[in-house]
Amino acid sequence: MKKSVFQGKSFLAEKDYTKAELQYLIDFSEHLKNLKKNGIPHHYLEGKNIALLFEKASTRTRSAFTTAAIDLGAHPEYLGKDDIQLGKKESVEDTAKVLGSMFDGIEFRGFSQQAVEQLAEFSGVPVWNGLTDEWHPTQMIADFLTVQENFGHVEGINFAYAGDGRNNVANSLLVTGAILGVNMRIVSPKSLFPAEEIVKSAQGYAKKSGAQLIITDDVSEGVKGADVLYTDVWVSMGEEDKFEERIKLLKPYQINMDMVKKANNDDLIILHCLPAFHDTETVYGKEMSTRFGVSEMEITDEVFRSKYARQFDQAENRMHSIKAIMAATLGNLFIPKV
Repeated sequence: MKKSVFQGKSFLAEKDYTKAELQYLIDFSEHLKNLKKNGIPHHYLEGKNIALLFEKASTRTRSAFTTAAIDLGAHPEYLGKDDIQLGKKESVEDTAKVLGSMFDGIEFRGFSQQAVEQLAEFSGVPVWNGLTDEWHPTQMIADFLTVQENFGHVEGINFAYAGDGRNNVANSLLVTGAILGVNMRIVSPKSLFPAEEIVKSAQGYAKKSGAQLIITDDVSEGVKGADVLYTDVWVSMGEEDKFEERIKLLKPYQINMDMVKKANNDDLIILHCLPAFHDTETVYGKEMSTRFGVSEMEITDEVFRSKYARQFDQAENRMHSIKAIMAATLGNLFIPKV
């Protein structure tokens, strides 16, 4: 049987896929979302077993992979940090060989990009990156699906990310946007600009796609005319000791109504990959308020609840996009060359 370009392929980083392939995944996600909304079954993975490996906790990624697998007819098995021994008592290579003999596909959410790449190399089954310290590729398909739903297309959109410009979400947005022909702006303090190799990689893709890239610490320049404003938490998992430093550094890059006005676009949408520190209704939120006197961090509650906000559509789209990625790479679908 002739295999599609996706069949058996892992989804480890966006740079492994072409513009046409990423756009196909966005379009396929939209199609599967329509099937779901209309109650039309789509059991492309009937009888498959999926391992969900989680070194890092998650609400959306775990929920999305679980529901997506079940909707596709597969059985998901969750293995948390206390259930797996990656690199501790057992090498990644040995773990990959064992899991690959029992499961048809593997999701990994953890720290090391090398670990997810080794899982793909040695397991013999598709491996999907649910997040590492370097990249967050499944998030990207959901993000740009949300953009497409609101604007009808992604190419040519002016997309500004404000905040920590060198975390995994910023890396993935810059590179994915450059591949897709999105005009990407990273708006952050100079000390948190993306790594030089990430910027060079994105510039290479931008030359092919026509995307315009801006890396700036000037908020007014970065957000002017933006169609999309996007932010993420100021402190990533494992950096909890840096809250005070980040709050001082990133306060000028908070998405608030002043920044919305600077974008000067009535059709603006605002995205956040969540969780968001927009109030004090969490343990962290209360702690930050007590210790540093801030009740809101990367996004204000006013903006979070405004007409521009699309973060909950975006969160739901994690499920539809992950479903598309798993079905395309494991579902024996006929997919014409893209």
